[in-house]
Amino acid sequence: MKKLLLIAALATPLLSGCIVAVSDGEVEHGWVSEHNNWEKTQRNNRQKISQLNIGTDYQSVLNSFNTPDFTELVKKGNTVYQVLYFATNSKHSDGKVTKDECTPLVFKDAKLIGFGETAMSEIL
Repeated sequence: MKKLLLIAALATPLLSGCIVAVSDGEVEHGWVSEHNNWEKTQRNNRQKISQLNIGTDYQSVLNSFNTPDFTELVKKGNTVYQVLYFATNSKHSDGKVTKDECTPLVFKDAKLIGFGETAMSEIL
C-alpha cells in the first residue's frame, strides 16, 4: 500500500489537468453506458420473445430471460394466469421502465398462450 501511495505521489506532478479517481469497487456508469445497456437488453428481449412458441412452459421461459420488469398472477375459476412483462420498447429515455414499455407474456396454467396486448385481452 505504501508503494502505491509513493508512486501516486511521485506521478501527481505528471498528471496536471487529469483527474485521478479512486474507487471502492463500485462503478457508476455514465449515461452512454446505461443507454447502450438498456437498448441491448430490450433488443435481446424482443429477439427472445419472437422465438417463443405457444405452449412453452412458464419455468422454461423464465429461465431464458433475466428477471421480469413486472409480474402478475390471477386465478379465474380453476385457471391460473401468469403474466411476465419484459422491457422491449423504451418511450422515455429516463432510465425507468413502465408497463407501457414492456411486452406481456401470458401463461395459462403455466403454459404460454401468447404475448402482447391481444394475449392480455384473453384474461381481462
